[in-house]
Amino acid sequence: METSEAKTFLDDVIKGLSLAQKQLSPKYFYDEFGAKIFERICSTPEYYPTRTETMILKNNVAEIARKIGPNATLIEYGSGALEKVKIILEALEKPSALVPLDISKEQLKVAAKKIKTEFPHLNVLPISGDFTKPVKLPKALLNAEKQVAFFPGSTIGNFEKEGAIDFLKSVKATVGENGLMLIGVDLQKDRDTILKAYNDEAGVTSEFNKNILIRINRELGGNFNLNNFEHIASYNEEHHRVEMHLRSLAVQTVCISGIKFSFDLNETIHTENCYKYTHRSFSHLAEAAGFFPADYWTDSDDLFTVVLLTSKFRQNSEDNF
Repeated sequence: METSEAKTFLDDVIKGLSLAQKQLSPKYFYDEFGAKIFERICSTPEYYPTRTETMILKNNVAEIARKIGPNATLIEYGSGALEKVKIILEALEKPSALVPLDISKEQLKVAAKKIKTEFPHLNVLPISGDFTKPVKLPKALLNAEKQVAFFPGSTIGNFEKEGAIDFLKSVKATVGENGLMLIGVDLQKDRDTILKAYNDEAGVTSEFNKNILIRINRELGGNFNLNNFEHIASYNEEHHRVEMHLRSLAVQTVCISGIKFSFDLNETIHTENCYKYTHRSFSHLAEAAGFFPADYWTDSDDLFTVVLLTSKFRQNSEDNF
C-alpha cells in the first residue's frame, strides 16, 4: 500500500474506532484477499444477488445492448473480476473502450489482462483507486461519443442515502449529459431470504467480515485476536437494511500503530450496511442525483433489478417503475 493510502487507511480506522459506536468503512474489505473472499461469497447457495443479477443480464442483454447503442465506452465501478461486464461487451455493437475501476490493484491487473485477451480489439484502460470518489478519466476518453457507467452487484446499497446521492451525482458528472448508467439494485423481500445471504452456512461472509481486522493487523500494525470477535448480520426492518457487525467476545484492548482501543464484552464494530430498495424508492434516489430511469429488468421472483438510468429527463420516466 502506498504511503498516502496507508495514512488515509490509518486515519479512517482511528476515527472510526474512536466513535461511541465503533465502525469501519466497508471499502476496506476489498484488499487482494478480501476481493477473493467476496468472489467465494458470490458462489454460496445462500447469496442470491450475484446469480440473480447474472441471470437478468443474460436474459435481457440484447435489449440492454440495443438501448445502450454502438460505440459505447463502459466504465465499471468496483469492477472486481469483470465477469458481468463481459456479458454486456459480447452483445454491444462496436464498444470503443472499457475502463475498469477497482480499489484492489492486484485483482484489477489480472482481470484487465484477461479481458484484453478475450476482447483483443477493445481499448482497456484500468484505473486503481477509491471509486467512491470523483473519477478522472484518461485523456483518450474525454471526447468519447457515449459513456456508460456500469455498477453491478447492488453495491449502491452499501451507501447511506446522502452518500448514495453524492456518488450518483459524481457518476453523472463523469458520464456527462449524454451518458447512461446501468446499475444493479437489491430489492426488499422477506427477511429470511436476506439474512441467509449474509449468514451463509459455510461461514464465508464471517471470514470476509473478519478480514478487515486481518488487514489492520498486517498493514497498520494492529494486534486484533480474531478468535475474540464474531460476525453478526441482522436486518433492520425500519431502515430496510442489513447491518453487519463484529462483536467482541471479551473485555479486551487492541493496539493499532501504538494507539489503544478498549472493547467491552458484546461491544460491536459496525462494518457495513446493505440497503434494500423498492423500484419506486430507488427511482426517487436516482432522481435526487439527476438521473432518471429509462428502463429496468428483473427476475420472476422480484428479488433483484437491473436499472438503466439516463442523464436526460423523459416525460414517462416515473411510469417505468
